[in-house]
Amino acid sequence: MKVQNIIKIISAVIGLIAAFFLLRIISTGDEDIKMAASMGDFGAVSPLVELARIVLLITVAVTLLFTLRGLFSDFSKLKKAGISIGLFLLVVVLSYLLSEGVETPLKDGEVLSESGSRWVGTGIRTFYILSIVAIGLMLFSGVSKILKR
Repeated sequence: MKVQNIIKIISAVIGLIAAFFLLRIISTGDEDIKMAASMGDFGAVSPLVELARIVLLITVAVTLLFTLRGLFSDFSKLKKAGISIGLFLLVVVLSYLLSEGVETPLKDGEVLSESGSRWVGTGIRTFYILSIVAIGLMLFSGVSKILKR
């Protein structure tokens, strides 16, 4: 119960700080913020952005901490996670091997390297493979439930 109270207090403090920064932004006004930003001064908005980054960092750290703690507490969970990660890496490697890279000119005048193009293809192929697997598993699950009835 004490941890829950601490979390509530920290959440309330962060909420009050965020509300203060938001009121400061609102009181400054859109035109003043745009004018200051055009001159490179982001002082009105920066504190709220930094607070959001800090909250995101805390959230990710706590999530990773409790996830890893849960994984390492049970060997069977760790084994399943390892198998899942290995299968995901296998899909990425397969996608990389199936992809080919070509130097590509971009709209802004830059050139996407051959390696960059291959990694883009890898990401797209990985997405397609994982999507097909997910759809297949959903169909399999649905069909097996229908046949059991």
